[in-house]
Amino acid sequence: MPRFAANLSMMYTEHPFLDRFAAAAADGFEGVEYLFPYDHDPAELRRLLDQHGLRQVLFNAPPGDWEAGERGLASLPGREAELRAGTDRALEYAAVLGCRQVHVMAGLVPADATPEQWAERRATYVANLSWAAERAAAAGVDVLIEPINTRDMPGYFLNRQADAHAVVREVGAPHLKVQLDLYHCQIVEGDLTATLRRDLPTGRVAHLQIAGVPDRHEPDDANELNFRHLLAVVDELGFGGWVGCEYRPRAGTSEGLGWIRDHEGAQHRNNRGAQA
Repeated sequence: MPRFAANLSMMYTEHPFLDRFAAAAADGFEGVEYLFPYDHDPAELRRLLDQHGLRQVLFNAPPGDWEAGERGLASLPGREAELRAGTDRALEYAAVLGCRQVHVMAGLVPADATPEQWAERRATYVANLSWAAERAAAAGVDVLIEPINTRDMPGYFLNRQADAHAVVREVGAPHLKVQLDLYHCQIVEGDLTATLRRDLPTGRVAHLQIAGVPDRHEPDDANELNFRHLLAVVDELGFGGWVGCEYRPRAGTSEGLGWIRDHEGAQHRNNRGAQA
């Protein structure tokens, strides 16, 4: 059965951030992820993880000036020094938190970018990821890249699964992997079952994320995706990574977790049937 991690940037927002660790643990989560840890001392975050029996499974490297609208640096020519400093800072946090995955965001491309500018962005992206993956390998950390839909993040450099896998193959570093968010993938290209069956067996996908479509709420029956089916496919394929719950609850977070109980019940019934 998939191992679910609560995304503390989107879930449990009815609590102050540092209180969300306890709330997630109380609901049975064993792993957590979030966007950025840098407003907090890493030792304090590690204390909360240990206190509540949680594992830190993912966070993002510094993305540039987030408040000003920047969404990553890895494809931005001229920002290499900032990208490297941010990667090193992320790896310092990862070491304290015991986290083995860091998402390095690509950044935005101007709407009027020329083909030559796109090519320059891609060359910069590949070079920066090659450096980051080598740096992360020495720390035992995987660098992840994630295709993000352009409805939620207009202009984001990386949008499609095939493009992410092409970059990973080109870089050729064992510590560079893909983060597959089924919410983003459904909006951009759909065909999720085929995507899972095609990409999970490659070993290039290290982390999954889920949310209901179209409104990024709970992955339950009140959305256009059949998550019972999709999670069964993930199980069938033997995916060993974490599944991040990166969604915005419709109301209270705890009150909206019935979908996990439904999934656990279905898995239990399936297991009993297989043993009969």
